[in-house]
Amino acid sequence: MTQNIRKLAVAMAVALLGAGVALAQADEPINADRPGIADGSKVVGQGRLQLEAGVQKEFRRVAGVSDHRVMAPLLLRAGVSPRWELRLETNSYVFQTSRDSLGSLVRDEGRAPVALGAKYQVTDPTDRAAPSLGVIARLIPPSGSGNFRGRRTSGDLRLAADWDFAQNWSLNPNVGVGLVEDDEGRTFFARTFAATLSYNPTASLSLFVDGGLQSPEKRSGRAAVILDAGLGYLLTPNVQLDFSVGKGVRGSTSPRAFVSAGVSTRF
Repeated sequence: MTQNIRKLAVAMAVALLGAGVALAQADEPINADRPGIADGSKVVGQGRLQLEAGVQKEFRRVAGVSDHRVMAPLLLRAGVSPRWELRLETNSYVFQTSRDSLGSLVRDEGRAPVALGAKYQVTDPTDRAAPSLGVIARLIPPSGSGNFRGRRTSGDLRLAADWDFAQNWSLNPNVGVGLVEDDEGRTFFARTFAATLSYNPTASLSLFVDGGLQSPEKRSGRAAVILDAGLGYLLTPNVQLDFSVGKGVRGSTSPRAFVSAGVSTRF
């Protein structure tokens, strides 16, 4: 009898420990890929669905023509295993207003291309102490409508990392290569790099600065560089609000400036 009671106590202790670990994992705050230019290395978790949506306004000027665009970035992430997630990404619908050098006003709109992808977390998802590594792949088939349609297949492959290098501080670099489509429907290979530096003054608030580079930005072109800064705020462990502003500091393909706001929700 005593031996049976001991076995029962051990079994209950193991069950309670497992429940505690599961509860701790469930209470881990949402880890969104927005805001910012660099994406994180961690996946959403098996059986999880995460929606990251926002509104972004961009200001551009190319060859004497100025325009502003309003779009709705959307990222849907579905966890299919502890290390894998599937991803669907798009700017949804784009509204553009242009004014040429003569002052004429032109309005245009259309659906943005859709990217299909996946993320694989290389390191152990349960290890919270060591830096995390992940691989992100995207395929962008011909899609969209009007002047915003992608006419050729493109995509990219990136290595992403997350490193909590000091108390309340973290660094999130991305490095990769992409097959990019230009405005004339031609594709070319480009190197990409992005990095986000984050500071968490409280458990709910995150401040960040980051930058991104694509080289070349077009065939036989130079590199494009963009800088960004903003914040994320946790309403609950499963809901995050964000706001950011950015500016293109080099190149002609990056927006002169942009502002973005959004919400990320985990189910």
